Amino acid sequence: MHDHPDNPARAIVWNHGVFSVESLGGMLGPTVFVLPDGWQVSPFQIAPWAQEQSSEPLPSILQRLRGEWPCVPFGSDGDRVAQDGWPASKASPTVDADPHGFGSNHHWQFETSGPNSICLAIDYPAAHPIRRLERRVSAVADRAAIDFELTVEVRQDCRLPIGLHPCFRLPALPGAVQIEIDAGASSMSFPGDVDQTALIAPNQFAPQWNAVRGRDGTMLDMSRVPLARSTEDLLQVLKPSGKASLWNTVDGYRVRLEWNAEHFPSALLWFSNRGRQMAPWNGRHLALGIEPICSAFDLGQQISAADNPISARGVPTARQFHAGERFVTHYRIGVEAAGRD
Repeated sequence: MHDHPDNPARAIVWNHGVFSVESLGGMLGPTVFVLPDGWQVSPFQIAPWAQEQSSEPLPSILQRLRGEWPCVPFGSDGDRVAQDGWPASKASPTVDADPHGFGSNHHWQFETSGPNSICLAIDYPAAHPIRRLERRVSAVADRAAIDFELTVEVRQDCRLPIGLHPCFRLPALPGAVQIEIDAGASSMSFPGDVDQTALIAPNQFAPQWNAVRGRDGTMLDMSRVPLARSTEDLLQVLKPSGKASLWNTVDGYRVRLEWNAEHFPSALLWFSNRGRQMAPWNGRHLALGIEPICSAFDLGQQISAADNPISARGVPTARQFHAGERFVTHYRIGVEAAGRD
């Protein structure tokens, strides 16, 4: 494959597909899974502006937003007042000034890899409590699936929110995709305004994760996407089992995501449903993020490491790391054929 001039990439081809990984953010790029009958499925989102020339410089994380990548730490600090049980925070960063962490905004180095794997690493700044991230992305030999391994090498004792950031493309038809997460899981809505187009009433607990109250008082079912109205919203699913899937009922396939629920006890659903109107979004970004996290939304280290309404429910929102530790986690994303609705 051809590298972007300022963003080298590597690709793997195997019997069940092809995937690529770029150096910027270590992001998984275009991926095609080949199912047993030869049918090709491309489930990951690629931002519509990824090949455009912008008149304004974009944050590094947005320049070629795509696919999947790790976030250490997850979220970013901001000026937020204490309210409804949520602690205050300041925009002055405690550990990392980059949105979703240093690794999400800088170039990784490709390392020696096996025949069906791509390995990358990134060294964090000397003052950062994290020393290094290592990432291995591997084709699963006998199926249309990709295995991921993330290693976090710790420099100093710290308590940080962490997360993974898979982002999936959606068809245009409202309700065409069914989000499948444990029926018994609950959820919390974002304690503020994600965007002026947000539909979900803020700071509410929902015993059934997908049945939430809208800002107009009506009940919403968040399990079918795309949503009929343009919106940008967040919903944190609490204590799922470490499995989630998306059933595309129009195209007839299912994407399965599996992760370690002890490492990531929540799943953040990012409904990017043509809501954001500013550049580069311009009301055209249609995707769903299913993000395994140990974090309080994307509110940053200060709030996630403090007592908050999610941690009060027994759901950890930050992970304690120790100097010299090598934290390793594994997860998998795969595709299979499924019936049409």
